Amino acid sequence: MSAPALDVRGLVTRFDTRAGPLTAVNGVSFSVERGRILGLVGESGSGKSVTGFSILGLIDEPGEVAAGEVRVEGVDMRALSPAEQRRMRGHRVAMVFQDPMMTLNPVLTVGDQMRMAVRAHAKVSKAEASERARRALEAVGIPSPAERLRAYPHQLSGGMRQRVAIAIALLHQPAVIIADEPTTALDVSIQGQILAEIRRLADDTGTAVVWITHDLAVVSSLADDLCVMYAGRIVERGPADAVIARPRHPYTRGLLDSVPGQHEPGSRLPQIPGSTPSLAHLPAGCPFQPRCARRTERCVEEPPLVTLGTQAVLCHHPLEAAA
Repeated sequence: MSAPALDVRGLVTRFDTRAGPLTAVNGVSFSVERGRILGLVGESGSGKSVTGFSILGLIDEPGEVAAGEVRVEGVDMRALSPAEQRRMRGHRVAMVFQDPMMTLNPVLTVGDQMRMAVRAHAKVSKAEASERARRALEAVGIPSPAERLRAYPHQLSGGMRQRVAIAIALLHQPAVIIADEPTTALDVSIQGQILAEIRRLADDTGTAVVWITHDLAVVSSLADDLCVMYAGRIVERGPADAVIARPRHPYTRGLLDSVPGQHEPGSRLPQIPGSTPSLAHLPAGCPFQPRCARRTERCVEEPPLVTLGTQAVLCHHPLEAAA
């Protein structure tokens, strides 16, 4: 059998801080097959974005990827030299950021930037680079793509800029795209259009997508599989429909209960008590136990990884299937 598009095993990322070493990603493991979308979900500070940056090798001092394997199409990214990693980035694995202006240079036209991205990894003429750029814009649903190539980023709407950023990520038909909350700042109608384009592109091109978000409502309609993160760990993973219908970790249940669409208009939304713990001062055992209604004395011990049907959950007291 061929290797998955992305295979992450035992990923650990640490930062040196004034308060001491801080483990932002703690033993994260998952894999994504070609053409599938994995949702990486959790509150702010759970380690989602750091996981994405770690996969691409974009962690700099005072941080480091301290352990684990990251394989893209079977190639161990951590075993590559910095130059080899740069050749992989943008070519076989690409990233779409939350703010497209982190991707786009305001003083260059869209066409100039896309041609540079094409020719950084392929020896083609300027005309061929332009044609590839035009086709990429067309693929993400941008009307009049040849005209948009002549535009500057400030001349485009926020939704259009985000589509351009996605088009740049697609230029070399990468095996993997890491999308870090790319629709958070967009209105609902534009958000829906981009989600539909991502689903279609994954189906049509076979690109594997890791969609990083705090919004379970968004990812539930997009992802094939879900990984729920809390305090740097994956606390539940499984097929998206199973996790949404039958959450097994109390934290996942709490996230789902706080989605407004689950409740009558005007009713009070349930909340998870407390707040995300500091990664520099995690509680003993299960990091969620101070906020959990199901906690017992056992929860001060490290929780086991329990397999329940198609789901895996890191918990001493997983929820019953009917919950």
